[in-house]
Amino acid sequence: MVPLQHYWPIRDRGKCRSLKHAVHWGNTHLDQARKIGEEGSRYIREEVNMEYVYDYMFHLMNEYAKLLKFKPEIPLGAKEITTDSMGCPAKGRWRDFMAESMVMSPSEVSPCVMPLPYSTLELKEVLKRKANMTRQVEVWEDQYYRNLTNPNKH
Repeated sequence: MVPLQHYWPIRDRGKCRSLKHAVHWGNTHLDQARKIGEEGSRYIREEVNMEYVYDYMFHLMNEYAKLLKFKPEIPLGAKEITTDSMGCPAKGRWRDFMAESMVMSPSEVSPCVMPLPYSTLELKEVLKRKANMTRQVEVWEDQYYRNLTNPNKH
């Protein structure tokens, strides 16, 4: 996802202050904010699906398992979670998401190999561009708060 195209970046430090500026910016740039929101939603709808999530989880759990120094055991009193126990009480969109992600049969293909989508140089360029866009938002935020504390200096 790309800042200012799919989402508005928020600083890790000073989140409340950063969110306040984001709301102000969105309220004063309605069309641009709407476009960012629509593009972010479109990206999630089209690019993020449960098959990719399961592939990612498979690789994540395998890598995590390599770090374990003990043999996991099922605790006493543990209850198996089944599709019925999870899906039946679910309602509305939650139920739809559960149904969409349900595995109906074994996969015919192995989990993905997860190749890099970019060459090393391309990845550096993408990360640099994202960092620059995030920095631009931080500059706007700093200027916004300077103007609030010193309204006569522009």
